[in-house]
Amino acid sequence: MAFIIVGGNVISFAEYSDVTNTDQRLFEANEGLSESIVEDHLVRATERILLMIQQTDWWKTYYIRQSGGNLNPDIYTTNQIYVPAPEANKIQARQNDFTDLCVYYALSQLIYPKIADFSVQDSAEQKKIGLFDQKFRQRFQEILDDGAWYDFNGTGSVTPAERMPVKTNLVRIR
Repeated sequence: MAFIIVGGNVISFAEYSDVTNTDQRLFEANEGLSESIVEDHLVRATERILLMIQQTDWWKTYYIRQSGGNLNPDIYTTNQIYVPAPEANKIQARQNDFTDLCVYYALSQLIYPKIADFSVQDSAEQKKIGLFDQKFRQRFQEILDDGAWYDFNGTGSVTPAERMPVKTNLVRIR
């Protein structure tokens, strides 16, 4: 499990071998899935994950708290606060979880939908899409709840001041 780094910048949280380790049978049944195709999907998954984090209330609160409330006036728009997306290079903890997150997203949203047979109800591919989507959502929420993985000031490690764990209260609505 390793991030793909190009020119000193993280471009993907996972690599081809992480996907093959997660679902080897996918590649045995689909010979057209080459390493370059899969890694392109992983790069796209990483971009989407960072954008999804950017849209969360947790990230907005975290960013405002870490910047000390000294926000650039340009970040305010009509009734919205714009905060930049997290930088992949500053993710210093839970890197294995980010790798899993990237693999689950790529499989459920980018790879399986291209090969799934949607003409057959409840096909194996459709079930795997649902399984990996569920795993992605659980891991995504777990990472946000932990709140101790981002090195905001760029020192190379996550300090106690940079941690912001959250306890979500799941409520059942009937």
